[in-house]
Amino acid sequence: MNPLNMPNIPTRPRALSVSELNHQVRHLLEASFMQAWVEGELSSFSRPGSGHWYFTLKDSKCQVRCAMFKGFNQRIRPVPKEGDQVRIRGKVSLYENRGDYQIIAEHIEPAGLGALQQAFEELKLKLQHEGLFEQARKKPIPTLPRHIGVITSPTGAAIHDILSVLARRFPAIGVTVYPAVVQGQAGSGEIISAIRAAERHGKADVLIIGRGGGSLEDLWCFNDEQVVRAIAGCALPTVSAVGHEVDFTIADFVADTRAPTPSAAAETLSPDQLDWLRLLAQHEKRLMGGFQAVWSRLATRLEHLSTRLRDPRRELLEKAQRLDELDLRLQAVMGGRLTREVTRVENARSRLLAQTPARQLIRSQSQLEQLSARLHQSIQRLLVQRRERLTYTGQSLHVVSPLATLGRGYAIVGADQVPVVRSASELKPGDAITARLAEGSIDATVTATHREAE
Repeated sequence: MNPLNMPNIPTRPRALSVSELNHQVRHLLEASFMQAWVEGELSSFSRPGSGHWYFTLKDSKCQVRCAMFKGFNQRIRPVPKEGDQVRIRGKVSLYENRGDYQIIAEHIEPAGLGALQQAFEELKLKLQHEGLFEQARKKPIPTLPRHIGVITSPTGAAIHDILSVLARRFPAIGVTVYPAVVQGQAGSGEIISAIRAAERHGKADVLIIGRGGGSLEDLWCFNDEQVVRAIAGCALPTVSAVGHEVDFTIADFVADTRAPTPSAAAETLSPDQLDWLRLLAQHEKRLMGGFQAVWSRLATRLEHLSTRLRDPRRELLEKAQRLDELDLRLQAVMGGRLTREVTRVENARSRLLAQTPARQLIRSQSQLEQLSARLHQSIQRLLVQRRERLTYTGQSLHVVSPLATLGRGYAIVGADQVPVVRSASELKPGDAITARLAEGSIDATVTATHREAE
């Protein structure tokens, strides 16, 4: 018993709802596995009418569900089939509605790339023994290049990303594109020719050599021994920017530095032009101190709210996945229920179409007009108040104005050396003076000065 003779009632810990638990588990999985490559046999492959793919990846002991949404699977050719041995790249996640752990796939490729991988490892080991990977032989990358050479496909996404970053960060840096095929058998020769052309041109301070992401076969040009040796022997500093952050080629090891993506290469070579304006920003900072404090609080709150705001795209994808699941279940139990279900869906669709946003738009436009009228009235009232205040202030100033004093019969006396005479001792007989009256002035000559009796 406690001192108040009250029984000790044990507290019960708060229990999570199933939705809360699944939501937290999904965020934990996505934060722990930003991206992963997984290999296995493809089974239970399903392609509903939405265009999304659902399948299972398995090996001899385990299996995992996978989903690949339409925006990603449109690039996959040929379409995989049951029993294929594949490698997928994607994000580990959780389908919250069912509590199923799954992989959201972004790329699929055949798993039979063992020969290429072996050739990759053999060439890598050979060049490493020759010392081509040593840091001591690498040339320094300029901190502020005047001109950048880019060796890539002129029609690929990589050149667009590089030019966009340079235009944003430091548009004064010049860029020369040395076009080359960066995939297939012709790619190796064109990359080497582009490197030689950049050396002969002599305009660039540094070279970016790369392309966007792809499979090991797509990136094989940058594992070609002749290309790798051309990069290693290039007279210009080189930056390898091949594929995504998870992609590695031998060009990455022999280049003077590696960037995880073409955009990152442009970021590395271009200083932020705002740093050059820092001195002016310091002066502005003193003037904007109060504003910056408010801005910081709002930014902190916005960041806090943004972490709590769920990405609507993920919500839409989950809803699409849920819809596909219901569609598959519907097909499994078609028969007599099909007509009723179709009728119900059509009725729901009609009700949805009846909920047109045009009505909401009309109401919002009416509210906007009312608010605009109220704003106009408020501005008019404020202008009247300001005019009245200005009139009152003018009258107050006139009361204490020296001109008002002159109007009561006083005068302001000044001389050549004394603009305003305050004492008779400042003048002597014969001095020329000017007396300013309320209306006009009088010129006079001093005949005598008198001091008041003390």
